[in-house]
Amino acid sequence: MKLPVSQAHRPWPVPESSWIMKQIWHDLLFAHWPVRPQEIREMIPSGMTLDTFDGFAWIGVVPFRMSGIRLRGLPPIPFTDRFPEINVRTYVTVNGKPGVYFFSLDAANRLAVQTAKTFFHLPYFYAEMECTNEDGIIRYRSRRKNTTETPVAFEGRYKPVSPVFYASQGSWEYWLTERYCLYTTNRKREVVRGDILHLPWPLQQAEADIGLNTMMTAQSIKPSGQKPHLHFSKRLEVWIWPLSPG
Repeated sequence: MKLPVSQAHRPWPVPESSWIMKQIWHDLLFAHWPVRPQEIREMIPSGMTLDTFDGFAWIGVVPFRMSGIRLRGLPPIPFTDRFPEINVRTYVTVNGKPGVYFFSLDAANRLAVQTAKTFFHLPYFYAEMECTNEDGIIRYRSRRKNTTETPVAFEGRYKPVSPVFYASQGSWEYWLTERYCLYTTNRKREVVRGDILHLPWPLQQAEADIGLNTMMTAQSIKPSGQKPHLHFSKRLEVWIWPLSPG
């Protein structure tokens, strides 16, 4: 199988089956907070091991926008090929393979939300969202629809403030970002893995002014009171494989 980009940097080979979806991620912010592992360990499904770095688990709130979304062999579907998304995540390992575990994913496209919930068994929600780039400053707003009285929302501005760099293996930035799969559970509560392929993350240090963020507290996750650790990435092409046993 001919791959769209090299996989030499991946810690294990991609599946022998073909990828099924491509996406392009734009103007992405990694905002991470440390939490004590015992505070979230019970939230992680059985069969997954909570991953830690320097004794802490890490919670990420990751706003970005997607474009060029298409299924393999098909052109982009009008009105469904670009929209903002924001996710809340932590990091786990299964059988020695590090990956991402999502507490929630909010997106501004109803069809995409329903498709991801049905075929990828991910906790997606529909939200009213806006993402704009004004002279290099990303303005982002998200508010989940049809929820409780307490809004599940994010509002903020962010921008890169350093040259592009690539995380060195063994570094904290590498541990956070260079993960090439997601984990979730299917209807039988079995752990399943979704492999992805992309080039190494082109990262930049970032600044952010976050005016509202209830994405974590809505799920009873209480981050530390300190400011988040911030990284930015301008653009990344991503290829996605179907779910397989973890």
